[in-house]
Amino acid sequence: MKQAIIMAAGKGTRMQSELPKVMHKVCQKTMVEHLIDQSKLAGATRVVTVVGYGHEIIEEAMKDKTEFALQEPQLGTGHAVMQAKQCENEDGETLVINGDCPCLTSETLTSLTEVLKGNTKMVILTAVLEDPSAYGRVVRDENGYVTKIIEFKDCTEEEKKINEINTGIYAFDNKTLFSNLTDIQNKNAQSEYYITDLVEILNRKGIQVGAVQAMDNDEVAGVNDKVELAKANQTMQKRINEYWMKQGVTLINPDATYIGADVEIGKETTIYPNVTIEGKSSIGAGTTILPNSFLVNAKIGNKCTIDSSRISDSEVKDECTIGPFAHLRMHSVVDSKNRIGNFVEFKNTNFGYDSRCAHLTYIGDSDVGSKVNIGCGVVTVNYDGKNKFRTVIKDGAFIGSNVNLIAPVTVGENAVVAAGSTATKDVPAGDMAIARCRQENKPGYGTKYKNK
Repeated sequence: MKQAIIMAAGKGTRMQSELPKVMHKVCQKTMVEHLIDQSKLAGATRVVTVVGYGHEIIEEAMKDKTEFALQEPQLGTGHAVMQAKQCENEDGETLVINGDCPCLTSETLTSLTEVLKGNTKMVILTAVLEDPSAYGRVVRDENGYVTKIIEFKDCTEEEKKINEINTGIYAFDNKTLFSNLTDIQNKNAQSEYYITDLVEILNRKGIQVGAVQAMDNDEVAGVNDKVELAKANQTMQKRINEYWMKQGVTLINPDATYIGADVEIGKETTIYPNVTIEGKSSIGAGTTILPNSFLVNAKIGNKCTIDSSRISDSEVKDECTIGPFAHLRMHSVVDSKNRIGNFVEFKNTNFGYDSRCAHLTYIGDSDVGSKVNIGCGVVTVNYDGKNKFRTVIKDGAFIGSNVNLIAPVTVGENAVVAAGSTATKDVPAGDMAIARCRQENKPGYGTKYKNK
């Protein structure tokens, strides 16, 4: 059995935020969720997140993704692992991960467990830095095994020349881990229990400690403040964008394109600069997303064009043109071959096949059929101050410009509502509704008015 323990109990004082540090987002996804997902991709069948500060927030957000262990008070990394008691009696391997390394990948985690063989019961992920400054140094023997980790303040001048540092990410044989945790003592200035003490404890017992050097230092960088959070976002965004470009997606300017970690995109889609795609959005093949579009939990079909529009929790099917400046929200569904034009808003609306709504219109809580034309300035008046009501517009209907449809109301098949009408009653199939004052012309009054 492979398990993962994520240490996520700290507040993160330098973040200058009341939100627990691991709940800050990298590419629209919390740091702790990134690590939970990568642990599972690395084969972990149980993930335990050790929480402390703001644990209620983390537990509510991640309740369906991980088990929890509470660390109160927070007395160091060794103490954090001690709290994951549900892992204690299992055979197999356990990953121990700092909760503030959101860019860590499943491939790197797997590389750690691959070294857990024979007498090697602990493996440390290390990084080599040009300037390791105040980081603790990793000391190896002539065979490459780790003999100790020395804090910078305790280093000799010779040890300070070592540029390999500990990243705070480990793999253990699980029984070895938990049988030796009780040997850790808190005889230090902070009176805390450090998991790094296990290196010397295991060495004294003749158990080998291995190490794997990270291939990319940005992957293992910790996040301690908003500057480092921004750097993590840059690292993750570059990784995501490069992945999609290798899958056949064209990004006109990758540095100005923001794609979330859980987004899916089809081949031969083109995304212009200043586009943000978040959540569980999916984009089909051969679609074009033009500048300044914002999509969250949006499902876009094949061969669509989205122009400077906002689409949230809604679906656009194949061969549609949306925008510029359209807004689709709250579970709207636009069927194939539709055109939704500028300054159009759909809310909780189903819009049928090959219909048109070209400009300056609000369609809310509505079911619109196929081959329907919606003129300019149409409003479905769906709210009476207390309740929402639905509007139904059936196949082939024509709604003229500047029409108000007072819901609940139904416009039948091939019916017409004349421009300028306010319809309060159902319009039967094939009929025309005219609900406006009759025009009267006053001879000469125009000239008289202008000459006042």
